[in-house]
Amino acid sequence: MGMIKEFKEFAMKGNVVDLAVGVIIGGAFGKIVSSFIEDVITPLLLKPALDAAHLTKLADLTIFGTVKYGNFLSAVINFLIVAFVLFMIIKGMNAAKKKEEAAPSAPPAPTATEVLLTEIRDALKK
Repeated sequence: MGMIKEFKEFAMKGNVVDLAVGVIIGGAFGKIVSSFIEDVITPLLLKPALDAAHLTKLADLTIFGTVKYGNFLSAVINFLIVAFVLFMIIKGMNAAKKKEEAAPSAPPAPTATEVLLTEIRDALKK
């Protein structure tokens, strides 16, 4: 039973749960980006190139009839979008951390010794 308990503690740690949530959200985000490329970017930006090649989908772009460089272009565009979005998210998180660190903390209260020395100094001045 000790091994099962140890595994349960490991699986329920915050790091493992956070990683699982991140993987699931990452998979869903990948589908969104793929749809964005295929349904928005390709028709809007690459339509003239596809029309000139007499094609309807980016995946149909080939060299010598076998090398599907259209799929490669789609993967590169997907990567660039995902990398840019992650960059913006991390940049926002870093900016938020800097604001937290930049907030000045209250100066520490003087110790009892410092208070006593200040009173002695003030008494000597008088």
